Amino acid sequence: MRALLVVNPRATSTTPAGRDVLAHALASELKLDVLQTAYRGHAAEATAEAVAAGIELVVALGGDGTVNEVVNGLVRHRTRADGSGIDVTPADAETPALAVVPGGSANVFARALGMPRDPVEATGAILAALEARRSRLVGLGRADDRWFTFNAGLGWDADVVAAVERARADGREASPGRYFRTAFSEYVRQRRNPPSMTVEIPGAAPVEDVRMAFVSNTDPWTYLNGRAVRTNPGASFSGGLALFALRHLGLPTIAHALSHLLAREGNPHGRNVLRQDAVPLVRIRSAEPLALQLDGDHLGSRTDVEFVSVPDVLRVVV
Repeated sequence: MRALLVVNPRATSTTPAGRDVLAHALASELKLDVLQTAYRGHAAEATAEAVAAGIELVVALGGDGTVNEVVNGLVRHRTRADGSGIDVTPADAETPALAVVPGGSANVFARALGMPRDPVEATGAILAALEARRSRLVGLGRADDRWFTFNAGLGWDADVVAAVERARADGREASPGRYFRTAFSEYVRQRRNPPSMTVEIPGAAPVEDVRMAFVSNTDPWTYLNGRAVRTNPGASFSGGLALFALRHLGLPTIAHALSHLLAREGNPHGRNVLRQDAVPLVRIRSAEPLALQLDGDHLGSRTDVEFVSVPDVLRVVV
């Protein structure tokens, strides 16, 4: 089997020596090429080129940002733009597949798939799955022309992502503590001047004056220092998208929501909570531009975003 190993050399939980060991293990069973990413978007470009050249498997070694780029590269060759939007052909047994070796700090997508958190164990699991010819189809979310695997957000969480990205560009570590401090400072800022969003779901009346909105493609939404953050415990890769939103950013509302988001079983609810699982589409509009993030990647600002669920679009070796 022809395979491409896409490596993010800045991945936080593997060393250069460890990456060499993993590459050697994969090369013992696969006809393997190795690419080390050098810039933002490199993984997506290289994956798309490899798929066009007939590659059968792409292994992503890195965090969720690397996985997201590889996924976008994998799906790109099956999408087409026409007068009604962007269409994509479903994945099948012959579709080039994805395998994930977790190498970041959160690794939400890999953990949602049930992959081992240890990179060596994950590599062994991938080789075992390949030997057994075992894979599964998963659905993805799409916003604009970009695919996401596990979560998206407009407003507060996207502002946090953008601030942490700036800190990383300055050479500072993207640690759980930095995320927490940044989230608090962004909360204080938005509490003084809260955004106003309108949320639309098919078959329901629009909800106005929403202050925060998260869209999920699976559960959990993310991890905070190993603890699952669960906005929509019923979300799954096969069940459409899930919405979690707050109508108010007051401290009692935030404290109440966090107590549920960080609970083992999740199930957030309350009079200021707007929550819906298994929807095909979520549209969020705002009069002022708000930051947008997909899978923890800041994509700039938007005033109108349509999040769409696309089932069975990705084949994953697990």
